[in-house]
Amino acid sequence: MTQQHEFKLIIYSLFITAGMLMIGYWWLTDPYARALTGFPSPFNQNQTPPVSAISLGGTILVTADTNSDKEAGVEAFVRGDFTTAVAKFQSSLQQHPNDPEALIYLNNARVAALPHLKIAVSVPIGANLNVALEILRGVAQAQEEVNRYGGINGNLLQVEIANDNNDPNAARELAGEFVSDSTVLAVVGHNSSDVSIAAASIYQHGGLVTISPTSTAKELTGIGSYIFRTVPSSSVEAKTLADYAIKTARLTNITICADSQDKASKSVTKEFTSYVEADRGKITRTNCDFSNPNFSPDRAVSQANSAGADGILLVPSVNKLGQAVEIARSNKSRLLILSYSVMYTFKTLQLGQGNVNGMVLTVPWHPKAFPGNPFPNNAAKLWGGQVSWRTAESYDATQAIISGLKQSNTRNGLQEALSNRLRAYGATGTIKFLPDGDRAGAVMLVRVDPGNKSDTGYDFVPLSE
Repeated sequence: MTQQHEFKLIIYSLFITAGMLMIGYWWLTDPYARALTGFPSPFNQNQTPPVSAISLGGTILVTADTNSDKEAGVEAFVRGDFTTAVAKFQSSLQQHPNDPEALIYLNNARVAALPHLKIAVSVPIGANLNVALEILRGVAQAQEEVNRYGGINGNLLQVEIANDNNDPNAARELAGEFVSDSTVLAVVGHNSSDVSIAAASIYQHGGLVTISPTSTAKELTGIGSYIFRTVPSSSVEAKTLADYAIKTARLTNITICADSQDKASKSVTKEFTSYVEADRGKITRTNCDFSNPNFSPDRAVSQANSAGADGILLVPSVNKLGQAVEIARSNKSRLLILSYSVMYTFKTLQLGQGNVNGMVLTVPWHPKAFPGNPFPNNAAKLWGGQVSWRTAESYDATQAIISGLKQSNTRNGLQEALSNRLRAYGATGTIKFLPDGDRAGAVMLVRVDPGNKSDTGYDFVPLSE
């Protein structure tokens, strides 16, 4: 009897231990679990947030902007002490006024106990923090403005932030989470085309609207009735670049450096080649693939020169900007450099300096492109400086959702509103979608010129200036 009793105790202890381990794993990996237990996030120090992390205000995902007030705000948010959370997030923003995560959490805390509607935004915090922040700033600005003026038919707006790391698998996981949460009415995201395409079928099957502010690949066009984007497609960018290359710059022989593993890069390359050859221009075939493990910028530029090229088109993925800048450095200003919106980043100017001087690229928005539009000035006041096209396009994506929710605050109703030529007004003027989910709009050309606005010695300037 004693042995049987001891055996039962051992089995019982094993069950208890296993249960505790499962609870511990749940707490570590689920932000909502931490909210229920009342403890702060273990990821609020100087660490990269876990892929697929989701937070309304209970987890610091942008750890680069961490401070004691922001940590205290998160802890108060988890406890449900929203008054303290508001005060702490306000204090955090006084120290770091251009932190969009803190502003979103501040607004989420303000509306937590009031009637509200919820949307989500998915960004690559761990993979490309600057791009993630640019997108978050647009969403945060739209949230701040709509809540300041009374919300959406009396409902204020709450925004859930997610980190997808520009990883297709993480995006699919997040899409499943968003679809399963019936309180999420729409998603702003994702950043890269590969990621948006990977998650599209889940959003479409789940009947959840997603609007990408930055995915340009042609493959996203018409992929589903719940899939939209505010940025023009790669075909529009390619046509604008080709027209400039052949008709304005008078280039006759162009080489292309692209990323064979990236859908947007492949889309631009294919479309650009088609447009150039239709205008009787020549595309020089060289081995310049940013995803090639043996990629050599010196060899690529040497091959282009040997083939008689007079221009070079850089079409990197968002994760290959460094390699594109290396091409510019090896080029030493010999060939005219063209590129597209992915290279419109502070990193390009910071790393490229004089090597990218004179580079011409397409962008969907510039602060000087829409005279009289209040967005650039409002953004500069809110964030303490000029913002990028990604901020403008994510602002527009959020504005489109807000306008749609004013017509119907259901998932299906929002989709119908966006599909029926709904018109909203944003940073890029009137926002309307074509039947295939693409944005009806154009892109413009900018050039890298010496300047002092970016603190790098160089700025992106409209080509018309």
